[in-house]
Amino acid sequence: MKLDSNNHSVFSMYYHLVLVVKYRRSVIDDTISDYAKNKFVSLGENYNITLVEWNHDIDHVHILFKAHPNTELSKFINAYKSASSRLIKKEFPFVRKELWKEMFWSRSFCLLTTGGSPIEVVKKYIENQGMK
Repeated sequence: MKLDSNNHSVFSMYYHLVLVVKYRRSVIDDTISDYAKNKFVSLGENYNITLVEWNHDIDHVHILFKAHPNTELSKFINAYKSASSRLIKKEFPFVRKELWKEMFWSRSFCLLTTGGSPIEVVKKYIENQGMK
């Protein structure tokens, strides 16, 4: 296993994040998924977060990412949900019509550490979660 490092430590911190569309509306297609993924990558750079794997279904996304120990995960997740919600509704009018004034994402989220699981196993799991 390859370890990441900073000035004073080495680490390997992987997380599995599941975000669900508000009211589980069926609005995520490949285009919206790619758009949301690109926003995750660009915002993640500011928080020392690196995308490892991304997959979606029509009403939720699975994200595998790695982070530094000093990353404020809840702050990043809330910033991402807020920014991506606003931008998705701006860029895709049918989503705005479907959700009107609501946020795109549900208020809640599921964040799991991958623990001692080999990353390849977690990546395979996330790959298999999309479009069932």
